[in-house]
Amino acid sequence: SPAIYFAFSFGLSKYSCRSGCKMATCAWMPLSVSHWQLLLRWRRGVLPALSSSLGIRGYSSALSPRSGNVAVRNRASTSRDKRLPQKFKREPFPPRTENMMEDQDWSSVYPTAASFKPSVVPLPVRMGYPVKRGVPPDKIGNLELIKIPNFLHLTPVAIKKHCAALKDFCTEWPAALHSDEKCEQHFPIEIEIADYVSVGLSVRSPKARVVTLSVKLSSLNLDDHARKKLIKLVGERYCKTTDTLTIRTDRCPLRKQNYDYAKYLLTVLYHESWKTESWESEKTEADMEEYIWENSISKKNLLETLRRMKTSEGDTDLNREELINSELVKDYKSSLESLKNEGETEDNISLYKESVKRLLSLSAAS
Repeated sequence: SPAIYFAFSFGLSKYSCRSGCKMATCAWMPLSVSHWQLLLRWRRGVLPALSSSLGIRGYSSALSPRSGNVAVRNRASTSRDKRLPQKFKREPFPPRTENMMEDQDWSSVYPTAASFKPSVVPLPVRMGYPVKRGVPPDKIGNLELIKIPNFLHLTPVAIKKHCAALKDFCTEWPAALHSDEKCEQHFPIEIEIADYVSVGLSVRSPKARVVTLSVKLSSLNLDDHARKKLIKLVGERYCKTTDTLTIRTDRCPLRKQNYDYAKYLLTVLYHESWKTESWESEKTEADMEEYIWENSISKKNLLETLRRMKTSEGDTDLNREELINSELVKDYKSSLESLKNEGETEDNISLYKESVKRLLSLSAAS
């Protein structure tokens, strides 16, 4: 039969290492299968007595049935766990809002732009969808308040501090620009931009790239030909009522690029309006931007009619300049230009009718 070995160790104090730990001495004894009873008796009687007298710690490599109660072992492990030191549970500190004073410096709490912090803002702010017909969620753990930008760093007191800090780097306002008229006279070009605040994936809005440039044509150095040509080139961008040219640029992705493009367009329009092409001398009365009574067929016909009327009355001494500068001719000229340029309105037609009747000496009844 195969041999089974039994080993036991003696923890003797005379065999020790340098650190003071006890060394163990092991003994191996061959046993046959028929000696199981002897082995059990030896384990129950001899080994405990030997261990208690000599301080021996024994162990066996042989297979043995499991002994002992499971409940007893569980109670022993539970008692050992109670004797172990418990983990320290850290209590959360109270929010900062409970320790804030009423007269504190808010610019020190929110010095720059930052996300919403519920433990810092001493306000009962609520935001979000109300659940079950209740009130919106509280500020603590509210993601809606964190996602959106805020202006808690731009309070009136903080703005005053910023202005006071920048005052040393600024110059005084020029005394000559004491009114809006003076500002428009010295700085005729007006630039309009806009910034947007929105909730999205980016804080930048595509509409912020748009630049609008406005300038009055009366402030530009233009003669009659250049002014009319510039109005013809810009089309609907010119407002006749306010005499303002408006250029809106949004083709480029950046605001700076659109600003440079707007100035480039104004420069090109200004220099192009001063050019006189060869085909411009071939313009007829129908091609004119507006009706001009000078050098028109109407002027020639009117002077010829007045000359015949004076000749029939016996007045042979006629002066062309006197006829043109007379009040009757000036009234007819202004009424005809208004009718041609502004359209056939009731007032323009009435003025034209009265000027013709006075010019031809017709009676009011007719």
